[in-house]
Amino acid sequence: MASISLSPTVPKGYVEMKTKTSPSSSAPCPSMAFSIPPIKSSLGSSKSSLFQHGFSLQSSYSNGRFFKSRHSGVYARAATEKTLYDFTVKDIDGKDVPLSKFKGKVLLVVNVASKCGLTSSNYSELSHVYEKYKTQGFEILAFPCNQFGGQEPGSNTEIKQFACTRYKAEFPIFDKVDVNGPSTAPVYQFLKSSAGGFLGDIVKWNFEKFLVDKNGKVVERYPPTTSPFQIEKDIQKLVAA
Repeated sequence: MASISLSPTVPKGYVEMKTKTSPSSSAPCPSMAFSIPPIKSSLGSSKSSLFQHGFSLQSSYSNGRFFKSRHSGVYARAATEKTLYDFTVKDIDGKDVPLSKFKGKVLLVVNVASKCGLTSSNYSELSHVYEKYKTQGFEILAFPCNQFGGQEPGSNTEIKQFACTRYKAEFPIFDKVDVNGPSTAPVYQFLKSSAGGFLGDIVKWNFEKFLVDKNGKVVERYPPTTSPFQIEKDIQKLVAA
């Protein structure tokens, strides 16, 4: 009788996640190692990039952004005619805000947290960028989220006081939301379906960023370790368009 040898196979897109403690926070920050088959696109071969704060991945990240490849089966842009303006959200004080009020402006949408290792640099740079471009048709929309290491545990009042007092944040801050899972806020369902990225459509950590043009469409998505200063050129282009 012929013998049959069975050996386990590792599924494509295997993701191994380890947790380590952020030096500037008591809560854990993720150390992520992504193993993805090399993908060639019009932008060239995949290259390995090592990001600070424990983020390591192999994909078509370049210059701190997700590039979109027609040849990848992982990335898929949803066929939708919706824009960001179709949604109404609650602000930090619980009042309804139709996002159509931002029509004609360039928007940077970011999920924020108060106790993350990325908090200080991101809030400081977001405030600086906002001050620089707010008179040129630019807005930052900040959505607190407590899904990553429990690093946004406070009430809306506490979050508002923290951002506005410590970092002098003047940009709009909204009600705390879920950005992943079954209770994902509709506005984040739209953002993720518009720019899924090579690693799927989940938001990876605090301070992931979506850049939205004057027509309410997502044009770029940036990983959490991309600082606001690094995407300033992209903001300039859209503001000038």
